[in-house]
Amino acid sequence: MVGESVAPYSNVLLIFGFAVVATAPALLISRMVSPGVKKRRNPVKFLPMECGQVPSGHGRTHFMMQYYAYVLMFVIFDVMAIFLYAWGSTLLNLPRTATLPIIAFLGIMFAAMAFALYQSKRKNIW
Repeated sequence: MVGESVAPYSNVLLIFGFAVVATAPALLISRMVSPGVKKRRNPVKFLPMECGQVPSGHGRTHFMMQYYAYVLMFVIFDVMAIFLYAWGSTLLNLPRTATLPIIAFLGIMFAAMAFALYQSKRKNIW
């Protein structure tokens, strides 16, 4: 009985086992070969760096909202494309009632896109 319930997950368990077996030696070998893991610790190594330079100034800066609407539209189209591809690839095998949820989904996505376009015309939020 236990074997029957675990059988569908055997591929996942096999891949997880392979990941553990492949990762452990890679981490150990890199630890042994690396020159920086010797007995001495370099205090400069633990300093916060910014592209190899010591950071200067404040960590928080003003974020320009100039491209907010475009970023929002990209996220909307990205999510829409993922779901439309999955729906369209199985369209011939789906019943006719499966078109209603996708129409509702498209309505929500186009409403979000309309909101992003509306926000792009409001220049006083930048």
